[in-house]
Amino acid sequence: MTTSITAATAATATTSTQTKKSESPLGNADFETFLRMLTTQLKNQDPMNPMEGSEFAVQLATFSGVEQQAQSNKLLTQIADQLGGGGLTQLSQYLGKEVRTTAPVWFGSDAITLDIKPDSRADSVILVTQNAHGRELSREEIGTGAGQVDWFGRDAMGSKLADGSYAFRIESYLNGEMIAESDVGAYSRVTGAETTAQGVKLVLTGGATAMTDEVDAIREPG
Repeated sequence: MTTSITAATAATATTSTQTKKSESPLGNADFETFLRMLTTQLKNQDPMNPMEGSEFAVQLATFSGVEQQAQSNKLLTQIADQLGGGGLTQLSQYLGKEVRTTAPVWFGSDAITLDIKPDSRADSVILVTQNAHGRELSREEIGTGAGQVDWFGRDAMGSKLADGSYAFRIESYLNGEMIAESDVGAYSRVTGAETTAQGVKLVLTGGATAMTDEVDAIREPG
């Protein structure tokens, strides 16, 4: 089961949540009614002709079944609320924001902001560009400083790379030896979100996607 949200559905999420919260599980009333009936029956039974043990066992089994049904109804309501209006309300908070992820992001006409964090000991740093399938496309030496830089997607000849999804990593070198490598976080705007069996998946610019556990920062678009 998946639940998705886009800008078009975000506005109705809060109303849906409020409606569901006002509804009560049907099992609660049945459970309380059955409990009152059983208690009354036990109080008013004929001392000279008490309820048979087998009959009482059947009553208790029925009581247990009603109780479990009430709990199940309550749980189902909570799940529906989480995956319905309540969950959508939370997911809507991502819409329009930019998130930083190491998952592949879409590159088109605009530069991608990369967050570079090389090893502090490095005297040389290489930025490696990969396609969405992890195949290495280019390597370029960059400065040893840390911070955000704009990646314009140019090859060694200065020509723009094709539109598509790209991922990045950096290799830190000291005296010609690689001492560290790490994935590079890139910022991309969130255009939608959905819950899946694996967790919450964000839909990014260009149709790229990232699970929330692949996101480590969120910001307002610059």
